[in-house]
Amino acid sequence: MFELSHIAKNFGSVAVLDDVSIRLSPGSRTAIVGPSGSGKTTLLRIIAGFERPDSGRIVMRGETLFDANKTVPAHQRKIGFVPQEGALFPHLRVEDNIGWGIKGSRQARRKQVAALMEKVSLDWQLARHWPHEISGGQQQRVALARALAQQPTLMLLDEPFSALDTGLRAATRRATAELLSEAGVTSILVTHDQNEALSFASQIAVIQQGRFTQVGHPQTLYSHPVDEQTALFLGDALLMAAEVADGQAHCLVGQIPVDDLGARGPRRIMLRPEQVIVSPAVGLSRIRVVDIDFAGYLSTLTLCFTDCNQTLSVTSITQPGLIAGTMVDICITGKARVFS
Repeated sequence: MFELSHIAKNFGSVAVLDDVSIRLSPGSRTAIVGPSGSGKTTLLRIIAGFERPDSGRIVMRGETLFDANKTVPAHQRKIGFVPQEGALFPHLRVEDNIGWGIKGSRQARRKQVAALMEKVSLDWQLARHWPHEISGGQQQRVALARALAQQPTLMLLDEPFSALDTGLRAATRRATAELLSEAGVTSILVTHDQNEALSFASQIAVIQQGRFTQVGHPQTLYSHPVDEQTALFLGDALLMAAEVADGQAHCLVGQIPVDDLGARGPRRIMLRPEQVIVSPAVGLSRIRVVDIDFAGYLSTLTLCFTDCNQTLSVTSITQPGLIAGTMVDICITGKARVFS
């Protein structure tokens, strides 16, 4: 068990972290998401021991790492840290960067290094290269392998996949998650990529203005965010004004069931893109496509409701038959999320 209790940190008169508390179960994967400047990286540095909080308590496996009377130095915490830029040792080759700190014979160390390089999709031919001779994405994977080599109890990942191309990012993320799970290593990932957070984590913590506003299972946060900003952190969302009563929302697209039977009056509601099905109209329609922003598999449709001259942007699976000027129907599946 890893636990943060009431962590606070100020830089001058600016409160960067304010009463931050969270518990992580052994072997779990937590993703921290939030806007720039919300305190994500500062929190990681405090956990690692690179920064000292102003108050609070940090406990890992029953051992206090920080409180008012005790501070365990960073090198004694058994915490791995992979920063965004990798921070490799420039005077060591790739093999020696990864093997730094591994005990045992040179043959045994080389075997461990080879296994780690394979796990993070690095070709063994790169082992004798210097850091400046490999790409930024390869450098980041070397940094990840080096951190894993120390067999930490807790792994901190500060956007470690951001330098990788899309396909390799997904493969490396899956391999990293599997490796951490197999080793029983608890991990915390900071990322700006909501897809990355949702796929990597068993728990997501949303931080805003130095405080956690919602912590829970990825599917729960995705479907039932506490507010609009949290909803947008975790993916595309269709947000609308509505009049709510008797479990129904009356809004621009019609009448939609809601997830809060007790909600009444003017509210804001949310639908996820997969709940909104747009198709060519069958018969008369009041909805016309006025613009299409094509992005491959998905397209953003700007729809005009001709009876009230209001527009709405909807993300939908690309349909070749839909072009500007097409009249369409909208079908809503599931329930809308109601915000208080």
